[in-house]
Amino acid sequence: MDRQILTALEDRLSPHLTLSKSRLRTFSWLIVGMINARTVNLSHIASQFSGAALVASSYRRLQRFFQHTSFDGDWLALVVARLMRTNTPRYLALDRTNWKIGKKNVNILMLAVLTRRTRIPLMWMMLDKRGGSSTAERIALMDRYLRLFGAGSIKLLLCDREFIGQDWIAFLQKQDIPFVVRVRKSALVQFEDGTLYPLGSLLHKPGGYARLKVLPGRFAAMADWGLPALGFAAKRLANGEPLIVVSNMDPVKALADYRKRWQIECLFGDSKTRGLNLEDTRLTNPKKLNTLLTAMTLAMAWAYACARESHGNKTVKTKTHGYRYKSWFRIGFDQLRKWLLHRPDKAADIWNKQFPRRLSKQKMPGVV
Repeated sequence: MDRQILTALEDRLSPHLTLSKSRLRTFSWLIVGMINARTVNLSHIASQFSGAALVASSYRRLQRFFQHTSFDGDWLALVVARLMRTNTPRYLALDRTNWKIGKKNVNILMLAVLTRRTRIPLMWMMLDKRGGSSTAERIALMDRYLRLFGAGSIKLLLCDREFIGQDWIAFLQKQDIPFVVRVRKSALVQFEDGTLYPLGSLLHKPGGYARLKVLPGRFAAMADWGLPALGFAAKRLANGEPLIVVSNMDPVKALADYRKRWQIECLFGDSKTRGLNLEDTRLTNPKKLNTLLTAMTLAMAWAYACARESHGNKTVKTKTHGYRYKSWFRIGFDQLRKWLLHRPDKAADIWNKQFPRRLSKQKMPGVV
């Protein structure tokens, strides 16, 4: 592994992390190793270490790093916002990804920031269970975001059908967070004249939208809380499935905005089979997984910076089937891997240009 690369990473990371020199070097090795090996599996990353040490020794070094090092605080969210050059207000998406390692469930509730070309984790929460997140868990994650950036930084929060419920919607309304959330067609709504309709009936209306007032029931207390009426919009997808969304913004625009939510599904693909193969990890401890996701996020941000450098503002070519030949992430990821092998000076220069030396609002993370 080229020393110039490691020096560049250590120089920019050291002001943000209270790590010893040895552990900072291991963390830098971890980031570069997962890019070169295209996996987060520690045994494969250990083979990427330079020097005369045996692969088994490098593997034990990584194990000790994860055993004794964990990051707290939300410093990474501040770093990512700077790295991705996301001017506020920004689009956010909330979703879960989960898989099993043996009999153990790995369940991650993730908040991602979306731009026209990029999608990257901003902050997350490890759920020590299988299945969906609770309202309290979602609120706790959003509270972390609001403490750092405030509600004014959110252009729109996009959520799938899992993220519904009276307390959750009430929280978003009270915090003045613009949102678009998908809902089930069986839910009932009440027009302002008192007429009741199932949401699926909106599909029969020209234009498929209306300003509606929610019924007592699933959103029982909303009217009592004096919250504004919500807007609903509906359309039928090409496969015949209904798409119905609820929003506190213009319902006419809500359907078009909701399309952006698919980017977080693409993000999960980038972190897994199309990129760093996150599901290869054997780690199940939440603190260790948090450390791994931190390294993975920095690697993804580096790849996006390489895409900007190598591709500029050019449009990504589209094939005859209508899809782009590569995602923006894969363009940068492939280019970064090539530069790490053949132009380490170029890869180091891009890292130095993109990574902030200091963050004015940052609180130094503790290291356990």
